[in-house]
Amino acid sequence: MAAEWQNAVAEAQEAIGFTGEIVRRTVEGIGAALRLDHRADFYAELGTLADSGGFEAFLNHWWTQALADSAPNEEARGEAVDFADVTVSFYAQTVGGPTSSQAEIDALVAGAEAS
Repeated sequence: MAAEWQNAVAEAQEAIGFTGEIVRRTVEGIGAALRLDHRADFYAELGTLADSGGFEAFLNHWWTQALADSAPNEEARGEAVDFADVTVSFYAQTVGGPTSSQAEIDALVAGAEAS
């Protein structure tokens, strides 16, 4: 799964041209990048996870939040969220999870480029 994630990140970076900080998609990486007010919620939710399917969705959600939290300003925050949306869509396509259509991904990319 790690290789698929790295490929999705690289593909999204190329598609959007994202140059911001990329948070590691691990519990430690996400936890360290979250603002303090989000960190408590992150660890509380982590403690309630019961299955691995839920863990992937959990990581995707909180990775997006960590990218947003680590952005230096509002413009960078928007770019980080756009990048996260595209990355998670590419990753889902790769691993056979719930996916967006190519048209939906293209729309995400176009929206990020228009920003």
